[in-house]
Amino acid sequence: MARYQEIYPSAPLLQSVDLVRPSAAELLTLEYFEAEPASMPTDKYEQHHIILNLKDEPHRVENWRDGEHRDFLYQKNEIIVTPAGVSSGWKWHVKTKCIIITLDPTKFAKFAQTELGILLSTQQLKDLPQFLDEDITQSGIQLLEALQSEMGSQVMFESFARIFLTKLILKYGLQTEEYNFSKSFTAQQYKQVLDYIAINYGNNILLEDMVTQADLSPSHFSRLFKQTIGQSPYQFLMSYRIEQAKKMLDNPNALMIDIAMDCGFSDQAHFSRVFKKIEGVTPKKYRKK
Repeated sequence: MARYQEIYPSAPLLQSVDLVRPSAAELLTLEYFEAEPASMPTDKYEQHHIILNLKDEPHRVENWRDGEHRDFLYQKNEIIVTPAGVSSGWKWHVKTKCIIITLDPTKFAKFAQTELGILLSTQQLKDLPQFLDEDITQSGIQLLEALQSEMGSQVMFESFARIFLTKLILKYGLQTEEYNFSKSFTAQQYKQVLDYIAINYGNNILLEDMVTQADLSPSHFSRLFKQTIGQSPYQFLMSYRIEQAKKMLDNPNALMIDIAMDCGFSDQAHFSRVFKKIEGVTPKKYRKK
């Protein structure tokens, strides 16, 4: 059965899919494995695969990659990038501990272009059998921890997903143009800033407070934060506060003024204005839903 859009005789001049920002969290799939010794047959896949090794001890792994057999010791913090269309098969000889992230090439290219202004080549990612990268590994671990956390936050997971994708594109994306972007802001620095907000969102947080966590100049910090997270530091703080407020609104006995103050707003009116701007309805109407 065909989709309605597939029968149009011409391409649309405007479509909503081009206007709505892509969700980083929906773009990638993360899976965590502690797998007993086993093997996978050689095959080609339509997704990009990124394997992050978390095991402390080096362990033997075999890989068949586009006809080449590799037998090696897999080190902690080594990543393996397998672009879509590359033939690959595996055999591991001890219990593994790894994160595997898969990406849809079409959505990946759109994210790079719309969010970072980067045009990727048709190959998109460098074909790297092995590469030591602690920063990328830490970024993947942050995603895993966000999934494991009982206090899971959609705002936080989306932000960590954006950090991972941005770093992956800047380090391993095959770009058709050079892109001047500082790589000095590590995944751990981002985590320190986001953790600080998660702990202190109910207090009066200033830009200087966030800058201190990153150890960067205010202008440099604001630019890198906006380019990576997709929001200014202030916008992110407001989004996180509203997300926490929505959880509190589920309690019918919680007073609006108490929610406003607990989430760091100056008063109930300020809380209502920001809530409506982000959610499209007032807190009162949201609660009635």
